[in-house]
Amino acid sequence: TGKTAAFALPSLQRRAADPSPRQPGTCRMLVLAPTRELASQIAQSFVDYGANLKLTVAVIFGGVPINRQIRQMGQGVDILVATPGRLLDLIDQRALTLRHVEIFVLDEADQMMDLGFIVPLKRVAAMLPEQRQSLFFSATMPQAIADLGRQFIKNPVKVEVTPQATTAERVEQYATFLNQAEKQALLTIKLRAGLADGSIDRALVFTRTKHGADRVVRHLSTAGIKAAAIHGNKSQAQRTAALQGFRNGTVRVLVATDIAARGIDVSGVSHVFNFEMPNVPEQY
Repeated sequence: TGKTAAFALPSLQRRAADPSPRQPGTCRMLVLAPTRELASQIAQSFVDYGANLKLTVAVIFGGVPINRQIRQMGQGVDILVATPGRLLDLIDQRALTLRHVEIFVLDEADQMMDLGFIVPLKRVAAMLPEQRQSLFFSATMPQAIADLGRQFIKNPVKVEVTPQATTAERVEQYATFLNQAEKQALLTIKLRAGLADGSIDRALVFTRTKHGADRVVRHLSTAGIKAAAIHGNKSQAQRTAALQGFRNGTVRVLVATDIAARGIDVSGVSHVFNFEMPNVPEQY
């Protein structure tokens, strides 16, 4: 949809027009994202869009050693993209302060609630300066998000792109009703046939649980279908390798929990299989 560009391009333009020197352990723009993959994707977008600007971009998240991130923040950065947990780790270790943040972006706010980030977000809100610009992005607007928004935002302008529960118009959608015991066999048959005749280029398979994702990958691998799983129990190296393989086409099937894959942008996905219904219906 171009959501990242919508907040990245104006922010880069504003930063480039006001090139004040960086201060140690600070950032001038903070973007919070719920998952490591989404944080990396957003940071890469800033790097790409600002390739000809003398602005520094850093991304920090858990699952990797913190010392390198502490050293990275030592000189200060213009734009910091982070997951909430690791951001607070750096703040607690006095490697980072938020008192110079001028633009604050909270991306996928409703997913933050699903992952239990409400307490860390309130901590972050208390550390941000009063004078700043705040941008809030959420696919759905439950009451918890609306309440959190009031803490972060004053006199907000609300922009609603599409009505809630609207699905993509150009996607052909259908449901298959069958017994639980038959689901894996049908998925395997569909994927094997589609990959063989070329009708399936790349397929995303969503499961409800992390163990379910691993189970599906084992079954597909046994059937000779190359697949990889991406979820919170995987190491960062495994998650990066799975996503990279899916992007470059060496892995044709990526199995993910709906939380892990939210907001990830991979071109060339021809099919999406909801092996199980999402925990939150709106996430469909």
